[in-house]
Amino acid sequence: MFLIRYIHLNLSRIKNMDHSLIVERLGAQVRTRRLNRGLTQQALATLAGITRQKIIAMEKGSLSVAIGAYARALAALGCELQVIAAVMPTLDEIEGMFE
Repeated sequence: MFLIRYIHLNLSRIKNMDHSLIVERLGAQVRTRRLNRGLTQQALATLAGITRQKIIAMEKGSLSVAIGAYARALAALGCELQVIAAVMPTLDEIEGMFE
């Protein structure tokens, strides 16, 4: 019974695009952009005027990072934030969910 409830809760998270999944994806995109530009976390933090710890939290998908910090980091990367329709999670994102 526990496994069925666990699966149901996790499928609900996917179906409703849980905000934590969106933040995780945003953090992964920040990391990818940073690496593509050959920047260290410290270099990006300096360019953005925020702390390295904030960059680390962003890249981990922490829910405690304010939108202003994301805006500063994205601007430093030459990017902007756009609102687009959500897509279903990839297999990599749900890997291990049913173990």
